[in-house]
Formats: sequence, structure tokens, C-alpha cells
Amino acid sequence: MAKHTAWDKEAAARVQRAAAKDPSSPSARDHLDREAQSQADQNEHEQRTADEDQDDEER
Repeated sequence: MAKHTAWDKEAAARVQRAAAKDPSSPSARDHLDREAQSQADQNEHEQRTADEDQDDEER
């Protein structure tokens, strides 16, 4: 079974570059570049929110 790792900005950027280089690739056709960016944005937002909540609890 494959290991699941949350999308981050660097991974999304790699997928976007690959899709731009080869628009006929399966990743590009499946819009994985857009999905990767969306998930990376969501993960960043969730992490920022969790960090802010933790800071509030420590006060």
C-alpha cells in the first residue's frame, strides 16, 4: 500500500511544472496540478488555523 503524504506547496509546484512540460500527460489531463494546488492551500490553511488555536490555548 502506498504511503499517504499531505500535499504541500513544493509538491504542488513540482506537479504543476510537470503538467506544464507535458500537457498530454495523465496528470495534466486529470487536472492533478489544480487538485494538488488546492489541497496544498487547504492543508496550509488548516495548519495555520491549528497553530493559531494552539497559541490561543497557551495564553
